[in-house]
Amino acid sequence: MEQEQLEEIKRHFGVIAEALRSDVRQVAEGHAVIRHEIQEFRAQVRDEFREVRALLRLSFAQLDQRISRLESGRTE
Repeated sequence: MEQEQLEEIKRHFGVIAEALRSDVRQVAEGHAVIRHEIQEFRAQVRDEFREVRALLRLSFAQLDQRISRLESGRTE
């Protein structure tokens, strides 16, 4: 191979390497965005579970009161 051909091959691989770097950057940026969205989703789900648990506790407490009243023969 001639020197000119070698230089052309080096330039070609340089272009390919830069394109790969650009692709890797894009993937990394996309990963960061997805990670952020997942964190937000997890926080939202955690808050909703807390709300559901609080509602369930309230419902169970109310049911417990009703059962206690029935068992004691009282109605209010």
